[in-house]
Amino acid sequence: MTTVPPPTVSLSADEARRIALRAQGFLGAPDRRGGVRGVLRHLGAVQLDTISVLARSHELIPYARLGAVGRPAVEAAYWSDRHAFEYWSHAACILPIEEWPHFAFRRRARRARGHRWHVLQDKERSTRTVLDRLRAEGPLTSTGLGGAKNGGEWFEWSETKIAVEWLLDTGEVVCAERRGWKRVYDLPERAVPDALLHDDLDDRECLRRLVALAGRSLGVGTRADIADYHRLGGAQFDAVVEESGLVPVEVAGWSKPAWADPAALGSAPRGRHRTTLLSPFDSLVWDRPRTERIFGFTHRLEAYVPKPKRIHGYFAMPLLAGGRLRGRVDPAREGTTLVARQLSLTDPAAARPMAEALREAASWVGCDTVRVERAGTAAEAAAVTAELAAL
Repeated sequence: MTTVPPPTVSLSADEARRIALRAQGFLGAPDRRGGVRGVLRHLGAVQLDTISVLARSHELIPYARLGAVGRPAVEAAYWSDRHAFEYWSHAACILPIEEWPHFAFRRRARRARGHRWHVLQDKERSTRTVLDRLRAEGPLTSTGLGGAKNGGEWFEWSETKIAVEWLLDTGEVVCAERRGWKRVYDLPERAVPDALLHDDLDDRECLRRLVALAGRSLGVGTRADIADYHRLGGAQFDAVVEESGLVPVEVAGWSKPAWADPAALGSAPRGRHRTTLLSPFDSLVWDRPRTERIFGFTHRLEAYVPKPKRIHGYFAMPLLAGGRLRGRVDPAREGTTLVARQLSLTDPAAARPMAEALREAASWVGCDTVRVERAGTAAEAAAVTAELAAL
């Protein structure tokens, strides 16, 4: 681990929390002029996931910050005019196209490894065939390339699918669009602006920039927080943090050293707090230990937990209100009714913001009614139902 110079700035836990909220776009007036693309640039990464309840997670991210942005507008903002690409960051993420050079270190590492977890039977022939098809026919999905499955189990990819995903890993193919949730593959010379495509960075510079960007997106964080944002290793963080521009700080109640974006320390975070429901894959809460440290709120995604063992529900969404996490709800849609299948509150006063968040989310997805099905207590169900009726 790197030797940390003595911090010159001390922050209270509340100051760190507000800095984190502002950095993530939840405190202060949202940049509506920047829109969805502005949110993406500000966060640096928006995680993708297959689960769709109210909407897919990448749609919920700008909604949580900007309000009821039209869902077609969200997709168009991500996947048009060469503004973004998909690659492996915190997970599979949408990334601003400006970050293409920053992931050269990861593309080189994948190439050096020589294969993914799927192994090609004839790498040279299969990859050449994919590249020839893309050159001749333009951008294609797996289906357009010949199909993603080999006819066996759902997880058994075809040789073509393995080949194109390998090329995606190594940067010889780019995903700059999804259609109906399917990746659309293209050649980098068509999908990436020329200046970025040929901006060759060595590994150290890639890491330095990603650490700096993660620090900016988080506002303040520990070594683990900042490294995890783009899934860097601790040693990679240590190698470049002194050159990143981040400032060592001390945060009351945090047991580990921390760093802050100097711009985040320039002024006290002020403004209106957003009241909203958060995707479990939102970058404000995707790091569970950080969420517990900053908000005193334990949250786990239970989508992959057997139903009888779930406590809060399949896709429980935390409630953000007043800069705190004050409850959670597992939503579903039944026709034009948004159903709160399971909800819980951290305190009785959270009933009102929970009702407001549910009503806004319902309107966004085209529902005109909200119904509370279950709650942690009968009193919570009654309180939220009463607040919904009063809105």
